[in-house]
Amino acid sequence: MISFREHLSAWKKVIFALYLRELQSKFNDKLGLSWAFFEPFLFIFVMSFVRGFISGKIVHSIPLFAFMMIGLVGIQSFMSSLSNVSGSIKKNKPLYAFRQVQPLSSVITSGFLEFIIKCGVILLLSLALYLTDSTFVIDDPLLLIYLFLSLWAFSISLSLLFGIAASFVPEVNKLRSMLTRPLFFISCTFFSLQDIPEEYWPWLTWNPLVHFIELARYACFPSYGDKGVSLQFATECTLITVFFSLAVYHISWKKLLAR
Repeated sequence: MISFREHLSAWKKVIFALYLRELQSKFNDKLGLSWAFFEPFLFIFVMSFVRGFISGKIVHSIPLFAFMMIGLVGIQSFMSSLSNVSGSIKKNKPLYAFRQVQPLSSVITSGFLEFIIKCGVILLLSLALYLTDSTFVIDDPLLLIYLFLSLWAFSISLSLLFGIAASFVPEVNKLRSMLTRPLFFISCTFFSLQDIPEEYWPWLTWNPLVHFIELARYACFPSYGDKGVSLQFATECTLITVFFSLAVYHISWKKLLAR
């Protein structure tokens, strides 16, 4: 009988092998791995520059580049994870013929790769802030790290749900693209919740991404304030999504292998 320790060791080897395979298949062009870091970095840099023409250099006591950087890193972390991780179940389907490889291994591997890429992007953005003499001191780094990890867990869990659903109904991928596109504009990426009259806040604050992004700005700059958003709501959404996605996976993973 295989012990839990041996099972865990075999699982780690599977995830590492999938990780190398993911790197090789995803970055096999001339620009290679470096483009994965530079592409979102350039996007955020250009969008911040464009936003500067509209509203000046300070947004609700936050330097513009920091305001845009926090918003765009948050929304990109969510959307790229949702797109790439949810497709990993189907992409690695031929490997499920091996008993050691399971769909959850594919999801964890793809999610971990997205996490590494976003950490690299944050390092590049920090370097850009340093070179432009725009550095700032993060007031509550623990809250910022907690929000980043919670957003990652929320994104991966939601990706798992979409990946499972797409394995049974392929059209779910089209529905996912249609549903997530507006999130780029309604998640307080380009504007602050404080720019909206309070009577309209309930139309935006149902979206957990608004809470993650606004609270991340608050963790860096306390003067920005946290009115209208809630850490408890963001945490509850994350826990419910993680629990529900794992429950759905538990009752459907054998059917996924047969699809």
